[in-house]
Amino acid sequence: MGKLMRLASFLWRKLLPVRYAYPAQDVTTDRNGQLHLVGSIHMGTQEMMPLPALLQTRLERADALIVEADITASVSPFSDSETCLPLAERLTREELARLRQLCEEVAISPEAIDTLPAWQVALMLQAQQAQRLGLRADYGIDFQLLKAARARQKPVIELEGPETQLALLKALPDNGLTLLQDTLTHWHTNARLLQTMIGWWLESPPNQKRTALPTTFNSALNDVLMLQRNRRWAQTLEALPEGKYVVAVGALHLYGEGNLPDLLKK
Repeated sequence: MGKLMRLASFLWRKLLPVRYAYPAQDVTTDRNGQLHLVGSIHMGTQEMMPLPALLQTRLERADALIVEADITASVSPFSDSETCLPLAERLTREELARLRQLCEEVAISPEAIDTLPAWQVALMLQAQQAQRLGLRADYGIDFQLLKAARARQKPVIELEGPETQLALLKALPDNGLTLLQDTLTHWHTNARLLQTMIGWWLESPPNQKRTALPTTFNSALNDVLMLQRNRRWAQTLEALPEGKYVVAVGALHLYGEGNLPDLLKK
């Protein structure tokens, strides 16, 4: 009887999926783990506070909150950096000129980042770009969810943790040179994408089946930073015991090819 009820519930959600006013989807695993997948934005605007009432209710009823990493107690990726060759020896002349232009735009000293790993320079540029667009980490969805979970004494489960994320970045070829190159190439596209994702929370979420997103990673980076992580997360979520969970991951993990909801539904 229990299997029949779960099958009926699955078919009902398949035929009449719930549409939320924020980027989210519901998935039930084979072990009857009821997942409320939320497309988080790690940096947000003040208008994104407080969290939607429905999301707060889902968290209140959840057995645990699941996040990529607990950023309220994270390890800074900018400490204990290794020393690399000067950027002039790692970038082309055109790339170096573009980097210096963007450093001036976001008020970063080129001398201060000259021997840092390329992935670290890329993250610093992206963080400064987001701040220039009015985004702040304490307005981010996962940060707000973590604070709310702590206030409600809800367990917090990490899919990766900050140490794993840091190790992933350090393992990129050439200290993440392609990540820096992609940041320089897709600077304006990334800004538009950030504004689009803010709109998902302030205006309306995208349609799961008709969402075409711009490319800001090359295929190799997309495989490492998006697709492979989605597959690992899907395995972890499938193994959860029966219960209700709010799962907050970066919004881009919910859409496009190889997205997390599709992997779970398969």
